[in-house]
Amino acid sequence: MPRRADPPTTPDLLAGDSDALRPLAERMRPRSLDEMVGQRRLLAPGSALRRAIESGRVHSMILWGPPGCGKTTLALLLAQYADAEFRAISAVLSGLPDVRKVLAEAESRFAGGRRTVLFVDEVHRFNKAQQDAFLPHIERGTILFVGATTENPSFELNSALLSRCRVHVMEALSVDDIVLALEQALADEDRGLGGRGLQVGRDQLALIAQAADGDVRRALTLLEIAAEVADEGGAGKGGSITDATLAQVLADRTRRFDKGGEQFYDQISALHKSVRSSNPDAALYWFARMLDGGVDPSYLARRLTRMAVEDIGLADPRALQMSIDAWDAYERLGSPEGDLALAQVVIYLAATAKSNAGYAAYNAARRDVSEYGTLEVPLHIRNAPTKLMKQLGYGKGYQYDHDAEGGIALDQTGFPDAMGERVYYDPVPRGLELKLKEKLDALRAAREQARGGQSRDGDS
Repeated sequence: MPRRADPPTTPDLLAGDSDALRPLAERMRPRSLDEMVGQRRLLAPGSALRRAIESGRVHSMILWGPPGCGKTTLALLLAQYADAEFRAISAVLSGLPDVRKVLAEAESRFAGGRRTVLFVDEVHRFNKAQQDAFLPHIERGTILFVGATTENPSFELNSALLSRCRVHVMEALSVDDIVLALEQALADEDRGLGGRGLQVGRDQLALIAQAADGDVRRALTLLEIAAEVADEGGAGKGGSITDATLAQVLADRTRRFDKGGEQFYDQISALHKSVRSSNPDAALYWFARMLDGGVDPSYLARRLTRMAVEDIGLADPRALQMSIDAWDAYERLGSPEGDLALAQVVIYLAATAKSNAGYAAYNAARRDVSEYGTLEVPLHIRNAPTKLMKQLGYGKGYQYDHDAEGGIALDQTGFPDAMGERVYYDPVPRGLELKLKEKLDALRAAREQARGGQSRDGDS
Protein backbone atom coordinates (compact mmCIF):
# COMPACT_ATOMS: atom_id res chain seq x y z
CA MET A 1 0.00 0.00 0.00
CA PRO A 2 1.50 3.41 -0.92
CA ARG A 3 2.41 5.83 1.83
CA ARG A 4 -0.34 8.29 2.60
CA ALA A 5 1.07 11.53 4.00
CA ASP A 6 -2.30 13.25 4.39
CA PRO A 7 -5.62 11.86 5.57
CA PRO A 8 -8.05 10.94 2.81
CA THR A 9 -10.65 13.46 1.80
CA THR A 10 -13.47 11.80 3.68
CA PRO A 11 -16.30 13.78 5.28
CA ASP A 12 -15.70 15.19 8.75
CA LEU A 13 -16.64 12.29 10.99
CA LEU A 14 -18.03 14.65 13.61
CA ALA A 15 -19.66 17.26 11.39
CA GLY A 16 -23.39 17.73 11.18
CA ASP A 17 -26.11 20.24 10.45
CA SER A 18 -25.91 21.64 13.99
CA ASP A 19 -22.19 22.40 13.78
CA ALA A 20 -22.58 25.81 15.41
CA LEU A 21 -24.16 24.20 18.46
CA ARG A 22 -21.24 21.85 19.09
CA PRO A 23 -18.85 22.80 21.89
CA LEU A 24 -15.60 24.51 20.92
CA ALA A 25 -13.58 21.48 22.08
CA GLU A 26 -15.51 19.29 19.64
CA ARG A 27 -15.31 21.75 16.74
CA MET A 28 -11.54 22.13 17.17
CA ARG A 29 -10.82 18.42 17.22
CA PRO A 30 -7.69 17.89 15.02
CA ARG A 31 -8.36 16.71 11.48
CA SER A 32 -4.82 15.47 10.82
CA LEU A 33 -1.76 14.37 12.77
CA ASP A 34 -0.14 17.73 12.07
CA GLU A 35 -2.95 19.51 13.92
CA MET A 36 -2.48 17.47 17.08
CA VAL A 37 -0.63 19.17 19.93
CA GLY A 38 1.56 17.27 22.38
CA GLN A 39 2.39 13.54 22.18
CA ARG A 40 5.72 14.31 20.47
CA ARG A 41 7.30 11.09 21.66
CA LEU A 42 4.50 8.97 20.26
CA LEU A 43 3.64 10.87 17.07
CA ALA A 44 6.86 12.62 16.10
CA PRO A 45 7.63 12.60 12.33
CA GLY A 46 9.33 9.32 11.54
CA SER A 47 8.15 7.54 14.68
CA ALA A 48 6.95 3.96 14.26
CA LEU A 49 3.33 4.72 15.13
CA ARG A 50 3.16 7.79 12.90
CA ARG A 51 4.61 5.90 9.95
CA ALA A 52 2.07 3.12 10.46
CA ILE A 53 -0.83 5.57 10.64
CA GLU A 54 0.25 7.58 7.60
CA SER A 55 0.66 4.41 5.54
CA GLY A 56 -2.78 3.18 6.58
CA ARG A 57 -1.30 0.01 8.10
CA VAL A 58 -2.51 0.41 11.64
CA HIS A 59 -2.82 -2.26 14.32
CA SER A 60 -5.16 -2.91 17.22
CA MET A 61 -4.02 -0.96 20.25
CA ILE A 62 -4.69 0.27 23.76
CA LEU A 63 -4.28 4.01 24.34
CA TRP A 64 -3.42 4.65 27.97
CA GLY A 65 -3.40 8.20 29.21
CA PRO A 66 -5.16 10.85 31.33
CA PRO A 67 -8.39 12.60 30.28
CA GLY A 68 -8.13 15.12 27.45
CA CYS A 69 -4.78 13.94 26.08
CA GLY A 70 -6.16 13.03 22.62
CA LYS A 71 -7.14 9.34 22.81
CA THR A 72 -10.47 9.78 20.99
CA THR A 73 -8.91 12.11 18.44
CA LEU A 74 -6.15 9.65 17.64
CA ALA A 75 -8.72 6.87 17.15
CA LEU A 76 -10.66 9.09 14.71
CA LEU A 77 -7.50 9.85 12.78
CA LEU A 78 -6.65 6.15 12.61
CA ALA A 79 -9.97 5.57 10.85
CA GLN A 80 -9.38 8.46 8.47
CA TYR A 81 -5.86 7.45 7.47
CA ALA A 82 -6.87 3.76 7.16
CA ASP A 83 -9.97 4.72 5.13
CA ALA A 84 -12.04 2.67 7.58
CA GLU A 85 -15.45 3.06 9.17
CA PHE A 86 -15.34 4.57 12.65
CA ARG A 87 -17.57 3.22 15.39
CA ALA A 88 -17.38 4.16 19.05
CA ILE A 89 -18.89 2.60 22.17
CA SER A 90 -18.45 3.47 25.82
CA ALA A 91 -17.85 0.77 28.40
CA VAL A 92 -19.76 2.96 30.86
CA LEU A 93 -22.95 3.02 28.76
CA SER A 94 -22.76 -0.20 26.74
CA GLY A 95 -23.33 -3.82 27.68
CA LEU A 96 -22.59 -7.12 25.96
CA PRO A 97 -25.66 -6.91 23.64
CA ASP A 98 -24.41 -3.53 22.36
CA VAL A 99 -20.95 -4.99 21.80
CA ARG A 100 -22.34 -7.94 19.85
CA LYS A 101 -24.44 -5.65 17.67
CA VAL A 102 -21.47 -3.46 16.76
CA LEU A 103 -19.32 -6.52 16.06
CA ALA A 104 -21.99 -8.04 13.82
CA GLU A 105 -22.14 -4.81 11.82
CA ALA A 106 -18.36 -4.86 11.52
CA GLU A 107 -18.49 -8.48 10.26
CA SER A 108 -20.95 -7.50 7.55
CA ARG A 109 -18.90 -4.47 6.61
CA PHE A 110 -15.72 -6.57 6.45
CA ALA A 111 -17.42 -9.06 4.13
CA GLY A 112 -18.12 -6.12 1.84
CA GLY A 113 -14.45 -5.15 1.77
CA ARG A 114 -14.36 -2.35 4.35
CA ARG A 115 -12.75 -2.42 7.76
CA THR A 116 -13.99 -0.89 10.99
CA VAL A 117 -12.05 1.01 13.61
CA LEU A 118 -13.89 0.17 16.82
CA PHE A 119 -13.11 2.67 19.54
CA VAL A 120 -13.97 1.49 23.07
CA ASP A 121 -13.81 4.31 25.58
CA GLU A 122 -13.12 3.46 29.24
CA VAL A 123 -12.37 -0.11 28.15
CA HIS A 124 -11.13 -0.99 31.64
CA ARG A 125 -14.75 -0.85 32.84
CA PHE A 126 -15.66 -3.89 30.76
CA ASN A 127 -15.50 -7.21 32.62
CA LYS A 128 -13.55 -10.23 31.38
CA ALA A 129 -16.46 -11.71 29.39
CA GLN A 130 -17.06 -8.42 27.63
CA GLN A 131 -13.37 -7.99 26.84
CA ASP A 132 -13.18 -11.56 25.53
CA ALA A 133 -15.95 -10.83 23.03
CA PHE A 134 -13.52 -8.73 20.97
CA LEU A 135 -10.78 -11.37 20.70
CA PRO A 136 -11.87 -13.42 17.67
CA HIS A 137 -12.71 -10.27 15.70
CA ILE A 138 -9.29 -8.78 16.43
CA GLU A 139 -7.61 -12.04 15.37
CA ARG A 140 -9.52 -12.23 12.07
CA GLY A 141 -8.91 -8.56 11.34
CA THR A 142 -12.63 -7.80 11.25
CA ILE A 143 -11.99 -4.77 13.44
CA LEU A 144 -9.09 -2.52 14.27
CA PHE A 145 -9.61 -2.41 18.00
CA VAL A 146 -8.70 0.83 19.81
CA GLY A 147 -9.32 0.77 23.55
CA ALA A 148 -8.93 3.92 25.62
CA THR A 149 -8.21 3.80 29.33
CA THR A 150 -7.05 6.09 32.10
CA GLU A 151 -6.04 3.10 34.22
CA ASN A 152 -2.96 0.89 34.06
CA PRO A 153 -3.78 -1.82 31.47
CA SER A 154 -1.61 -4.33 33.34
CA PHE A 155 -4.11 -4.31 36.19
CA GLU A 156 -7.40 -3.56 34.45
CA LEU A 157 -7.32 -5.51 31.16
CA ASN A 158 -7.12 -9.26 30.77
CA SER A 159 -3.96 -10.80 29.38
CA ALA A 160 -5.68 -12.24 26.30
CA LEU A 161 -6.73 -8.79 25.11
CA LEU A 162 -3.36 -7.26 25.94
CA SER A 163 -1.56 -9.96 23.97
CA ARG A 164 -3.45 -8.95 20.82
CA CYS A 165 -2.94 -5.21 21.14
CA ARG A 166 -0.05 -2.78 21.35
CA VAL A 167 -0.16 -0.51 24.37
CA HIS A 168 0.68 3.13 23.63
CA VAL A 169 1.18 5.48 26.56
CA MET A 170 -0.15 9.01 26.03
CA GLU A 171 0.91 11.87 28.28
CA ALA A 172 -0.91 14.81 29.81
CA LEU A 173 -0.37 17.91 27.71
CA SER A 174 2.05 20.56 28.91
CA VAL A 175 0.99 24.14 29.52
CA ASP A 176 2.80 25.23 26.34
CA ASP A 177 1.00 22.59 24.28
CA ILE A 178 -2.38 23.65 25.63
CA VAL A 179 -1.61 27.34 24.99
CA LEU A 180 -0.87 26.40 21.37
CA ALA A 181 -4.25 24.66 21.10
CA LEU A 182 -5.97 27.73 22.56
CA GLU A 183 -4.18 30.00 20.09
CA GLN A 184 -5.33 27.77 17.24
CA ALA A 185 -8.92 28.05 18.45
CA LEU A 186 -8.66 31.84 18.69
CA ALA A 187 -7.25 32.09 15.17
CA ASP A 188 -9.61 29.63 13.41
CA GLU A 189 -12.55 31.53 11.89
CA ASP A 190 -14.37 28.45 10.56
CA ARG A 191 -14.37 26.21 13.62
CA GLY A 192 -13.00 28.35 16.41
CA LEU A 193 -13.37 31.84 17.84
CA GLY A 194 -11.54 33.70 15.08
CA GLY A 195 -13.31 36.78 13.74
CA ARG A 196 -14.98 37.57 17.04
CA GLY A 197 -12.43 40.19 17.98
CA LEU A 198 -11.58 38.63 21.33
CA GLN A 199 -8.70 40.27 23.16
CA VAL A 200 -6.67 37.90 25.32
CA GLY A 201 -3.02 37.92 26.31
CA ARG A 202 -0.67 34.98 26.51
CA ASP A 203 -0.57 35.29 30.29
CA GLN A 204 -4.31 34.74 30.42
CA LEU A 205 -4.02 31.77 28.07
CA ALA A 206 -1.35 30.32 30.34
CA LEU A 207 -3.71 30.67 33.33
CA ILE A 208 -6.38 28.74 31.44
CA ALA A 209 -3.83 26.10 30.43
CA GLN A 210 -2.66 25.67 34.01
CA ALA A 211 -6.23 25.37 35.25
CA ALA A 212 -6.91 22.67 32.64
CA ASP A 213 -4.34 20.44 34.36
CA GLY A 214 -3.12 18.68 31.21
CA ASP A 215 -6.60 18.32 29.65
CA VAL A 216 -6.87 20.19 26.31
CA ARG A 217 -10.60 19.52 26.08
CA ARG A 218 -11.09 21.17 29.44
CA ALA A 219 -8.94 24.11 28.39
CA LEU A 220 -11.02 24.75 25.26
CA THR A 221 -14.20 24.55 27.34
CA LEU A 222 -12.80 27.12 29.79
CA LEU A 223 -11.79 29.39 26.89
CA GLU A 224 -15.29 29.17 25.42
CA ILE A 225 -16.86 30.08 28.77
CA ALA A 226 -14.41 32.96 29.21
CA ALA A 227 -15.28 34.23 25.71
CA GLU A 228 -18.97 34.23 26.61
CA VAL A 229 -18.30 36.12 29.86
CA ALA A 230 -16.14 38.64 27.99
CA ASP A 231 -18.72 39.16 25.22
CA GLU A 232 -19.75 42.72 26.00
CA GLY A 233 -22.60 43.00 23.53
CA GLY A 234 -23.95 39.52 24.05
CA ALA A 235 -23.91 38.81 20.31
CA GLY A 236 -20.52 37.29 19.76
CA LYS A 237 -18.80 40.63 19.15
CA GLY A 238 -15.71 40.02 21.22
CA GLY A 239 -14.51 41.72 24.37
CA SER A 240 -11.43 41.20 26.52
CA ILE A 241 -10.59 38.13 28.54
CA THR A 242 -8.89 39.69 31.55
CA ASP A 243 -7.67 38.41 34.89
CA ALA A 244 -11.02 39.51 36.33
CA THR A 245 -12.81 37.43 33.70
CA LEU A 246 -10.73 34.38 34.54
CA ALA A 247 -11.30 34.89 38.26
CA GLN A 248 -14.98 34.13 37.55
CA VAL A 249 -14.38 31.29 35.12
CA LEU A 250 -11.66 29.49 37.06
CA ALA A 251 -13.04 29.99 40.54
CA ASP A 252 -14.12 26.37 41.07
CA ARG A 253 -11.44 24.53 39.14
CA THR A 254 -10.15 21.24 40.50
CA ARG A 255 -7.09 19.15 39.71
CA ARG A 256 -7.16 15.72 38.09
CA PHE A 257 -7.41 12.99 40.70
CA ASP A 258 -8.86 9.50 40.77
CA LYS A 259 -9.62 8.49 44.34
CA GLY A 260 -9.54 4.80 43.54
CA GLY A 261 -7.23 4.49 40.56
CA GLU A 262 -3.55 4.28 39.85
CA GLN A 263 -3.02 8.02 40.37
CA PHE A 264 -4.23 7.60 43.94
CA TYR A 265 -1.75 4.82 44.70
CA ASP A 266 1.07 6.63 42.92
CA GLN A 267 0.57 9.70 45.11
CA ILE A 268 0.30 7.87 48.42
CA SER A 269 3.47 6.00 47.40
CA ALA A 270 5.16 9.34 46.70
CA LEU A 271 4.09 10.67 50.11
CA HIS A 272 5.31 7.57 51.96
CA LYS A 273 8.64 7.46 50.15
CA SER A 274 9.23 11.19 50.66
CA VAL A 275 8.75 10.68 54.41
CA ARG A 276 11.11 7.69 54.33
CA SER A 277 13.69 9.77 52.45
CA SER A 278 13.57 12.49 55.13
CA ASN A 279 12.30 15.10 52.65
CA PRO A 280 9.64 17.08 54.54
CA ASP A 281 9.11 19.52 51.68
CA ALA A 282 8.30 16.83 49.12
CA ALA A 283 6.20 14.95 51.68
CA LEU A 284 4.18 18.07 52.45
CA TYR A 285 3.64 18.68 48.72
CA TRP A 286 2.17 15.21 48.13
CA PHE A 287 0.08 15.49 51.29
CA ALA A 288 -1.38 18.78 50.00
CA ARG A 289 -1.90 17.28 46.53
CA MET A 290 -3.92 14.41 47.94
CA LEU A 291 -6.06 16.65 50.14
CA ASP A 292 -6.64 18.92 47.16
CA GLY A 293 -7.75 15.90 45.12
CA GLY A 294 -10.39 14.98 47.68
CA VAL A 295 -8.75 12.15 49.61
CA ASP A 296 -10.36 11.43 52.97
CA PRO A 297 -7.98 12.94 55.58
CA SER A 298 -8.78 10.04 57.90
CA TYR A 299 -7.18 7.71 55.35
CA LEU A 300 -4.07 9.91 55.33
CA ALA A 301 -4.03 9.87 59.15
CA ARG A 302 -4.04 6.07 59.11
CA ARG A 303 -1.22 5.94 56.57
CA LEU A 304 0.86 8.43 58.56
CA THR A 305 0.44 6.27 61.66
CA ARG A 306 1.67 3.30 59.65
CA MET A 307 4.73 5.31 58.57
CA ALA A 308 5.46 6.15 62.21
CA VAL A 309 5.52 2.43 63.04
CA GLU A 310 7.16 1.08 59.88
CA ASP A 311 9.76 3.72 59.03
CA ILE A 312 10.49 5.64 62.24
CA GLY A 313 9.89 2.92 64.81
CA LEU A 314 12.02 2.97 67.94
CA ALA A 315 14.41 5.54 66.52
CA ASP A 316 11.80 8.04 67.75
CA PRO A 317 8.88 6.47 69.68
CA ARG A 318 7.29 9.92 69.98
CA ALA A 319 6.35 9.74 66.29
CA LEU A 320 3.68 7.10 66.88
CA GLN A 321 2.06 9.06 69.69
CA MET A 322 2.17 12.26 67.65
CA SER A 323 0.49 10.48 64.73
CA ILE A 324 -2.30 9.16 66.93
CA ASP A 325 -2.72 12.58 68.57
CA ALA A 326 -2.96 14.28 65.16
CA TRP A 327 -5.48 11.68 64.00
CA ASP A 328 -7.53 12.34 67.12
CA ALA A 329 -7.24 16.11 66.57
CA TYR A 330 -8.54 15.74 63.03
CA GLU A 331 -11.49 13.62 64.21
CA ARG A 332 -12.35 16.35 66.72
CA LEU A 333 -11.78 19.40 64.50
CA GLY A 334 -12.46 18.18 60.97
CA SER A 335 -11.26 20.13 57.95
CA PRO A 336 -9.62 22.52 57.46
CA GLU A 337 -8.36 23.00 61.04
CA GLY A 338 -7.60 19.32 61.56
CA ASP A 339 -5.66 19.20 58.29
CA LEU A 340 -2.95 21.32 59.89
CA ALA A 341 -2.42 18.77 62.67
CA LEU A 342 -1.84 16.09 60.04
CA ALA A 343 0.44 18.39 58.04
CA GLN A 344 2.61 18.96 61.11
CA VAL A 345 2.94 15.21 61.60
CA VAL A 346 3.97 14.84 57.95
CA ILE A 347 6.78 17.33 58.56
CA TYR A 348 7.86 15.67 61.82
CA LEU A 349 7.85 12.13 60.43
CA ALA A 350 9.95 13.21 57.46
CA ALA A 351 12.39 15.22 59.59
CA THR A 352 13.01 12.79 62.45
CA ALA A 353 15.36 9.77 62.69
CA LYS A 354 14.33 6.67 60.76
CA SER A 355 14.52 2.97 61.55
CA ASN A 356 12.77 -0.10 60.21
CA ALA A 357 14.64 -2.36 62.64
CA GLY A 358 11.51 -3.16 64.66
CA TYR A 359 9.58 -3.89 61.45
CA ALA A 360 12.34 -6.16 60.16
CA ALA A 361 12.68 -7.91 63.55
CA TYR A 362 8.96 -8.69 63.66
CA ASN A 363 9.04 -10.12 60.14
CA ALA A 364 12.06 -12.28 61.01
CA ALA A 365 10.29 -13.63 64.11
CA ARG A 366 7.21 -14.44 62.02
CA ARG A 367 9.35 -16.38 59.57
CA ASP A 368 10.78 -18.50 62.39
CA VAL A 369 7.29 -19.14 63.79
CA SER A 370 6.22 -20.37 60.36
CA GLU A 371 9.37 -22.48 59.89
CA TYR A 372 9.62 -24.13 63.32
CA GLY A 373 5.92 -24.61 64.04
CA THR A 374 4.59 -25.26 67.54
CA LEU A 375 7.71 -25.82 69.65
CA GLU A 376 7.46 -26.55 73.35
CA VAL A 377 8.09 -23.74 75.83
CA PRO A 378 11.33 -24.58 77.73
CA LEU A 379 10.55 -26.00 81.17
CA HIS A 380 12.51 -23.39 83.11
CA ILE A 381 10.32 -20.50 81.86
CA ARG A 382 6.95 -22.27 82.09
CA ASN A 383 4.41 -21.12 84.62
CA ALA A 384 4.11 -23.46 87.65
CA PRO A 385 1.03 -22.51 89.68
CA THR A 386 0.28 -26.08 90.93
CA LYS A 387 2.21 -28.75 92.84
CA LEU A 388 1.86 -31.22 89.99
CA MET A 389 3.36 -28.80 87.53
CA LYS A 390 6.30 -28.22 89.82
CA GLN A 391 6.78 -32.00 90.14
CA LEU A 392 6.85 -32.21 86.33
CA GLY A 393 9.69 -29.73 86.24
CA TYR A 394 7.79 -26.60 85.28
CA GLY A 395 9.86 -23.59 86.30
CA LYS A 396 12.80 -25.75 87.41
CA GLY A 397 16.10 -23.90 87.12
CA TYR A 398 14.51 -20.55 86.43
CA GLN A 399 16.71 -17.63 87.53
CA TYR A 400 14.86 -14.57 88.80
CA ASP A 401 16.60 -11.79 86.89
CA HIS A 402 16.16 -9.17 89.60
CA ASP A 403 18.20 -11.33 91.96
CA ALA A 404 21.00 -11.88 89.42
CA GLU A 405 24.09 -9.69 89.27
CA GLY A 406 23.36 -6.64 87.14
CA GLY A 407 19.65 -7.54 87.05
CA ILE A 408 20.00 -10.02 84.16
CA ALA A 409 20.56 -13.80 84.24
CA LEU A 410 22.98 -13.94 81.32
CA ASP A 411 23.13 -17.72 80.86
CA GLN A 412 19.35 -18.16 80.72
CA THR A 413 17.68 -18.55 77.30
CA GLY A 414 14.16 -17.57 76.35
CA PHE A 415 13.93 -19.65 73.15
CA PRO A 416 12.79 -23.24 72.56
CA ASP A 417 15.68 -25.72 72.74
CA ALA A 418 15.31 -26.72 69.08
CA MET A 419 15.96 -23.16 67.94
CA GLY A 420 18.80 -21.96 70.10
CA GLU A 421 19.34 -18.28 70.74
CA ARG A 422 18.23 -15.95 67.95
CA VAL A 423 18.84 -12.29 67.07
CA TYR A 424 16.01 -10.49 65.27
CA TYR A 425 16.27 -6.91 66.42
CA ASP A 426 19.29 -4.99 65.12
CA PRO A 427 18.90 -1.32 66.12
CA VAL A 428 20.21 1.35 63.77
CA PRO A 429 22.78 3.89 65.04
CA ARG A 430 20.27 6.75 64.83
CA GLY A 431 17.94 8.50 67.25
CA LEU A 432 16.96 6.68 70.41
CA GLU A 433 18.03 3.37 68.87
CA LEU A 434 21.63 4.51 69.10
CA LYS A 435 21.41 4.05 72.90
CA LEU A 436 19.43 0.82 72.54
CA LYS A 437 22.06 -0.52 70.16
CA GLU A 438 24.89 0.19 72.58
CA LYS A 439 23.05 -1.56 75.41
CA LEU A 440 21.89 -4.59 73.40
CA ASP A 441 25.26 -5.12 71.70
CA ALA A 442 26.98 -5.26 75.10
CA LEU A 443 24.25 -7.48 76.58
CA ARG A 444 24.31 -9.94 73.67
CA ALA A 445 28.08 -10.20 73.86
CA ALA A 446 27.88 -10.91 77.59
CA ARG A 447 25.19 -13.58 77.06
CA GLU A 448 27.26 -15.29 74.38
CA GLN A 449 30.27 -15.33 76.67
CA ALA A 450 28.17 -16.70 79.55
CA ARG A 451 26.90 -19.53 77.32
CA GLY A 452 30.41 -20.42 76.31
CA GLY A 453 30.29 -18.71 72.91
CA GLN A 454 27.37 -20.77 71.62
CA SER A 455 24.85 -18.61 69.77
CA ARG A 456 22.60 -18.77 66.76
CA ASP A 457 21.60 -15.57 65.08
CA GLY A 458 18.31 -15.27 63.25
CA ASP A 459 17.81 -13.32 60.06
CA SER A 460 17.04 -9.69 60.65
